Amino acid sequence: MKASKQHLLYSVLIGLVVLALSGCTAAVAPAAEAPATEAVAAAPAAEAPAGLEELVAAAQAEGELTTIALPHDWCNYGEAIEGFKAKYGLTVNELNPDAGSGDELEAIKANKDNKGPQAPDVIDVGFAFGPQAKEEGLLQPYKVSTWDTIPAEAKDPDGYWYGDYYGVMAFMINKDVVANSPQTWADLLNDEYKAQVALSGDPRTSNQAILSVQNVSIANGGTLEDPTAGLDFFAQLNSKGNFVPVIANNALVARGETPVRITWDYNALAGADSFDGNPPVEVVVPTDARLAGVYVQAISAYAPHPNAAKLWMEYLYSDEGQLMWMKGYCHPIREADLRARNVVPEELSAKLPDVSGAVFPTVQQLVDGKNVIVENWDSVVGAEITEAK
Repeated sequence: MKASKQHLLYSVLIGLVVLALSGCTAAVAPAAEAPATEAVAAAPAAEAPAGLEELVAAAQAEGELTTIALPHDWCNYGEAIEGFKAKYGLTVNELNPDAGSGDELEAIKANKDNKGPQAPDVIDVGFAFGPQAKEEGLLQPYKVSTWDTIPAEAKDPDGYWYGDYYGVMAFMINKDVVANSPQTWADLLNDEYKAQVALSGDPRTSNQAILSVQNVSIANGGTLEDPTAGLDFFAQLNSKGNFVPVIANNALVARGETPVRITWDYNALAGADSFDGNPPVEVVVPTDARLAGVYVQAISAYAPHPNAAKLWMEYLYSDEGQLMWMKGYCHPIREADLRARNVVPEELSAKLPDVSGAVFPTVQQLVDGKNVIVENWDSVVGAEITEAK
């Protein structure tokens, strides 16, 4: 595809994000008041510090930042973390890279009074978990300096959470094991995929796994808000013996233990790059239904290092940070602004997959669907998802 057509495609996609997410902030319940911190921006939290130099100095005085659930091959977070450390000289404590969005909220709750490295300063969670965390009083507001270039429908108006990137669900396939790659969700039920298909998380806690079930729901005539059709599909997949009840990762794909991994397209593409042809991997975006997933950033209300957390947000939402995500095959939330100013290198545009036709759910659809899946996975599917050994 020529660059001009790509520019048009992605401009349309960002427009779809804005249109499809419209009204989502109305579903956010009032937040409990966050505890006071001694951060530089202790004034109206929505206000950026007087200057970046002041924030940098305050963050460096804290000396460190604690993140959670950021695998290095997820949206190029490895480069982002190393770049942040090199640029500002801070230590980054990385907690449980494989945690799900629900686990991240639990980590905040469990460490409210902990000022050590086990308390996360920042989180990166699925879209539905942002409003939930705000409602539970787990977040503190902060608006980055590029706030106005983030689509209004993809952020909390008070700055408690804000969209960061999105992708679509895909199949990551080990071609040494799987001769005929599935092209649709329905294909996964074929006998040739016995003991081969796995999710990349536990649908009771993982945003990625929850959206996988919702994606299957709309592929089977169901809805996002009532994904019973998705649960029924996984029950059938499980009863046929095609489903492997383990949290799939790149290592399991490479070893052939979960040769068909359901995951975000950006994770699958980055994983394929890391294998460098050994084993050969094919990434398939199912043709029968495509669901886009937006993730959001937020700062813990109990962050031990609030200034480092704000500096991390400034870094991620700068042009530099947004382009790092794009290098990891993710569509950054400020993509429309980046493209309008012609700051996206052509080689990055060429790397991004075609996600045309993707459905962008509202927060309410995500929340309603999540509740159905969490409450009914055990009774309908009956598969106990375990961590990889």
